Amino acid sequence: MEALDAARAPLFNSGLETGVRALVILNAAFPRMFDLTQLTWFDHLVVHTADVGGPQSLHPDLPQRTGELLVRRRVVEEGVQLMRRLHMINAIVDEKGIAYQASDEASALVDTMHTPYALELKFRAEWLAQKLEEFTVEQLAELIADKIGRWAVEFQGETGPESTTS
Repeated sequence: MEALDAARAPLFNSGLETGVRALVILNAAFPRMFDLTQLTWFDHLVVHTADVGGPQSLHPDLPQRTGELLVRRRVVEEGVQLMRRLHMINAIVDEKGIAYQASDEASALVDTMHTPYALELKFRAEWLAQKLEEFTVEQLAELIADKIGRWAVEFQGETGPESTTS
């Protein structure tokens, strides 16, 4: 029985969950590309949209949730890699580093998602994608520092000025 339990991937707080969210975010923002730090920020923001003046948050506002980013980056990276293996997310490598973009197949998968949670997630991802168009990389880092904490920006590293959000 232990071997069976160990073989099961957890659904919540897993690479699968964050991979689906990254896919929905990248699909909503297509053709824009984002690096891993940005996707980690967006993974947080898409479920906590009320923090940045958006629709009601999908996830509850728990105390100490700013610590989520410390563990979230690793799980987001796992999720992005899973979606890359499924050919849903492309990695684009250039002199600025690695950025991720929804693949041509992504929208077909996202369009099949019709649960109430998935519909709410897609709505918030669309809202977030539109909101992100208003920000330069520096303004986005400032927003994250203000809403989540400066340590989150500094701990995860700075995103270069040549990033692809603008």
